Amino acid sequence: MSHSIDATHNPNLRSWVESANQQNIDFPIQNLPFGVFRTQGSAETTRIGVAIGDKILDLSRCYHAQLLQELPEQLQAACTAPNLNLLMGMETQARLALRHRLSELLRYEQQPSSEREILISMSDAELLLPANIGDYTDFYASIFHATNVGKLFRPDNPLLPNYKYVPIAYHGRASSIVPSGTSIKRPSGQIKKPENSAPSFSPSQMLDYELEVGFFVGAGNQLGQPIYVDKAEEHIFGLCLVNDWSARDIQAWEYQPLGPFLSKSFATTISPWILTLEALAPFRCPAFRRHQDDPQPLPYLCSSLDTNLGGIDITLEVWIRSPQMQEQDMQPLRLSRGSFQSMYWTLAQMLTHHSSNGCNLRSGDLLASGTVSGAEEGSQGCLLEMTQRGSQPIELPTGEARKFLSDGDEVILRGYCEKAGYNRVGFGECRGVILAA
Repeated sequence: MSHSIDATHNPNLRSWVESANQQNIDFPIQNLPFGVFRTQGSAETTRIGVAIGDKILDLSRCYHAQLLQELPEQLQAACTAPNLNLLMGMETQARLALRHRLSELLRYEQQPSSEREILISMSDAELLLPANIGDYTDFYASIFHATNVGKLFRPDNPLLPNYKYVPIAYHGRASSIVPSGTSIKRPSGQIKKPENSAPSFSPSQMLDYELEVGFFVGAGNQLGQPIYVDKAEEHIFGLCLVNDWSARDIQAWEYQPLGPFLSKSFATTISPWILTLEALAPFRCPAFRRHQDDPQPLPYLCSSLDTNLGGIDITLEVWIRSPQMQEQDMQPLRLSRGSFQSMYWTLAQMLTHHSSNGCNLRSGDLLASGTVSGAEEGSQGCLLEMTQRGSQPIELPTGEARKFLSDGDEVILRGYCEKAGYNRVGFGECRGVILAA
């Protein structure tokens, strides 16, 4: 269902929201991503919105203006909720009906008289977390990232033997997930330098970003009932960008034997707009093609549909702007550009594996891909890889060097999909500025 291309993807569609018709914008009428907002500086109840150009379509006001009447009552009620959890939990068919109604409502020839009441400018809105996130799991699905990082610590044996069989992940911290634009305080923790016999407690000096794609669980599953791989995408609502901030010096000391803990739980930033699988249908592609010597996934992770269409062609970029660059009014510098096509494991395989032991996933749970890195130079998704653990600093346009992030640095993640014959759709930005410890 989520792979189907229909009238909502027609590249000739135009909206009465003029900014949605501009070239190369993130939110044309073909996209229609969901988010949660309130008016800037107000204490009003949060509302669900749909990004269209540089505006937000307020679904609660659409409901009160009787613009959603043809939809089932339960679906209309979900549109007036303070977050997306109810909408996420509905069947794909309901979501599709809503997408078609919103596409009709926003088309050029359908301009409603209530235009001013149902639209708010993005610049007047505070964008919040889109859902009540009960649980957060972070995967490690890029073989290039896993290999690059492995080489830094185990040059002779970078990939552990389970990597090509198991979608590796750790359970993250849902309470410290924040929306784009939230400042990130430099964490302190136990750090053991190679020359010291014991660790000390101090602010991290190796603070890093991780460029990732996140996906929200739609309909969940009962405890003890696994989700099968060919049904997995029926349980995925949509995608966002994720910056899984990482304190590499804290991580190096704490990760053995149980993996990441305080080096990651201090903050995770997500972009506020969720692109549904339906919106991404034109950009589906085959899953990553494994090397002929690699083992095939075990049967529970295999599906011909997933092999043929389990990938998504998303271009992903990281940009940085230092305080000095900001003072000199310089534009951010692009550090890397990669592709989500390079992931070793698909979304369906990650979700299926997560539930394969009977673990119950719930609407609004967030799963993330792990750092997205490619094989090519300039496609690495974190500074740990790019600077070879700080041994090869990056030079900024001001002449400054960066091994890891400095206080005041702003990191900006961007993502978009492009394909001949279809309108470009984007994720918006995922931003964060580093504050001193």
